[in-house]
Amino acid sequence: MLLEALRAELCALHAELPANHLVAWTSGNISARDPESGLVVIKPSGIKFRDLTPENMVVVDVDGKLVEGDLKPSSDTASHCYIYRHMPQVNGVVHTHSRHATAFAALGRPIPCVTTAMGDEFGGPIPCGGFALIGGEEIGKVVVETLRDSHSPSCLLQNHGVFAVGPNADKAVQAAVMTEDNAAIVWIALQMGEPLPIAQSDIDKLHHRYQNVYGQ
Repeated sequence: MLLEALRAELCALHAELPANHLVAWTSGNISARDPESGLVVIKPSGIKFRDLTPENMVVVDVDGKLVEGDLKPSSDTASHCYIYRHMPQVNGVVHTHSRHATAFAALGRPIPCVTTAMGDEFGGPIPCGGFALIGGEEIGKVVVETLRDSHSPSCLLQNHGVFAVGPNADKAVQAAVMTEDNAAIVWIALQMGEPLPIAQSDIDKLHHRYQNVYGQ
């Protein structure tokens, strides 16, 4: 079986999506690209999260062609692969329909950077790209265009949900979790009034410290 360790890691990471209330039923998916072979491991389409195993993960090449697996890959596979082909620094992609973030997406609105935690993680607002239909590369194209000039590791897609990326799948899942957490905070703040802005110069300092100094 190809990429056994990456399959096992991806299976474990998929459990984080329902655990963090980022998905409902079978929606949402994670993929990971193996830097050595360039092959991509991705969730099979329409399978419940509790039924996922390392063995039923699907392996495709970077163009989305099936390499190994008995099940059909996610319907978002073409877009995941488009992201990998056009963002060589990315080796993990997550897609969710998490509630608060998707509420912003339904309005076509970015999530404003009004907390220090957002400054740390995203370096500014979480941008919102345009509308695209599911099934081909169109969503991937919107993600690449939306993130091209942003510090953010995630973006919203209008009327759809969240795409998050990272240098590996674990970091991409972290970005997806933090996207929903901050979307919920901003949504609550908007019910109470107008959130106070943070100067971009301070956001830049927060982001630099978190990305280069924070942690071990």
